[in-house]
Amino acid sequence: MKTINKLEKAYKTISEVAEILNLRDKKSGKLNTHTIRFWEKNFKQIKPKIFNSKRRYYDQNSIEMLKKIKFLLKEEGFTINGVKKMLNKNTSLNIDDFSEKSINIPDKNIKLKLTKILKIIKEIKDIN
Repeated sequence: MKTINKLEKAYKTISEVAEILNLRDKKSGKLNTHTIRFWEKNFKQIKPKIFNSKRRYYDQNSIEMLKKIKFLLKEEGFTINGVKKMLNKNTSLNIDDFSEKSINIPDKNIKLKLTKILKIIKEIKDIN
């Protein structure tokens, strides 16, 4: 079991979460926080804490949910409604569930490339 240090448990600002999710404007390279606010409005599972300063602070559960939403939208090509349905069904959203066995593509070269991509995603996930 992975031990979580105090810094990992601490609330993160919206900019810190944008950095964690690598949400950057393609042209300017600046952090893209409006995407998080948009997802927050569309997905009831994202519940940042808003303190006296009216700034959003995200706990580890919210950050994990944002990672899943980003993965499903950006990597898997789901629509917002498709992701909502998955989240509402409490469907397992573990990246590990997207295993080599779940790839059913006849072209062996494409299947091999996708398998390598999944392996890289899992390694990145383990680092974070």
